[in-house]
Amino acid sequence: MFLQNRLSSWIASIRQQIALPLRIELWNGQRIDFSHEAPRVTIRLPRASAARYLLTPSLSNLGTAYVEGAIEVKGKARDMIAVVNALARTTLKAEGKFARIARSISHDRDKDAKAIRYHYDVSNEFYQQFLDPNMVYSCAYFESGEEDLATAQLKKIDHILAKIALRPGQRLLDIGCGWGALVIRAAQRYGARCVGITLSENQCALARERVRAAGLEHLVEIRLQDYRDVRGQFDRITSVGMFEHVGLRHLPAYFATIRDLLADDGLAMNHGITSTDPDNGETPYGGGEFIQKYVFPHGELAHLGQVLKAMQQGQLEAYDVENLRRHYARTCALWTENFEAHAEQVRTLGGEKRFRIWHVYLAGCSYAFEQDLISLYQIVCGKAGRSAATLPWSRRYMYAASGAAQPALGSPPSSTALSAS
Repeated sequence: MFLQNRLSSWIASIRQQIALPLRIELWNGQRIDFSHEAPRVTIRLPRASAARYLLTPSLSNLGTAYVEGAIEVKGKARDMIAVVNALARTTLKAEGKFARIARSISHDRDKDAKAIRYHYDVSNEFYQQFLDPNMVYSCAYFESGEEDLATAQLKKIDHILAKIALRPGQRLLDIGCGWGALVIRAAQRYGARCVGITLSENQCALARERVRAAGLEHLVEIRLQDYRDVRGQFDRITSVGMFEHVGLRHLPAYFATIRDLLADDGLAMNHGITSTDPDNGETPYGGGEFIQKYVFPHGELAHLGQVLKAMQQGQLEAYDVENLRRHYARTCALWTENFEAHAEQVRTLGGEKRFRIWHVYLAGCSYAFEQDLISLYQIVCGKAGRSAATLPWSRRYMYAASGAAQPALGSPPSSTALSAS
């Protein structure tokens, strides 16, 4: 009775402060609506003990309750995330336990490899349900905002290759190559000699299959390898959606490794998610805690300022910085739509618990990027101390109509490209 009285008081307080398209269904059959409009989200408490999750509705508490089956939630993921964030803002203080906490996380090779495999080695078929046909699992690039996901992902790859002014025959290293889309495109379009590395066995196997299918084994090598074990020199280096796994304390060493692998006149590009908190804090109201627990164990987000500082400590100079936050909000929204459209296949492939984790995660990321809780930056860099006379005067070379490199640096050969359909 005490818990039910607390819940009744909490419900009355919320309804006085905010109108939400929310319905709560209690274990005794009672239904409570939080606005006059039809509810877009329904939270069902199957037993009285589940009320404790609502009384402290952090993103971690409610996310955990949903994932573990302590509560049932119905509705589109986008609506679910918006409602839960509104409940958290109305009920909780954005300070103390629910602030943007910067956690101290230990990293070593074994932990990093296990974390990568936990996230990526679900099954390739699982990811195929919501990614584009080329299976690019990072922020797309919407040049006009009207592109479909497949087109925007291909434009992202071309945007990156243009930014690093890739030329025919150059040696390219892609750190965290995923399922191989970038190195395949670089070899097809530019004739680049590419090495792609990943710690995911599933990604490695499928990327190798795709390289063979494209007839590019003479140009592309896919390795199951830690970036710290790579040797040699590369004209160009890309790292897309990987450095979030490195750890804040290890960022200077990470960038120093890139410097050591980069040719003196080479270019590198780091594409990664950042915190918008100057103190490197995670998303508020328990969002970061949920992701640490269920999605990306050992992941850490640095503020852009920290990234640039670490880059300089690694003896790299940043030449160009571009914010793609809006693009990632759109990317995650499209992934969420695909995920929900293939809900039954996802459940079959990943199970009910993983379905719920990714359902919350994808929509939550879209919301976080939309609301400036996290961001995404592409940073082009080279070895510090390089003569300014060797650098281009403007960014114009990045935006040639063909998406090719700066004409003065050599035009790419014509060849078959990755499918955009």
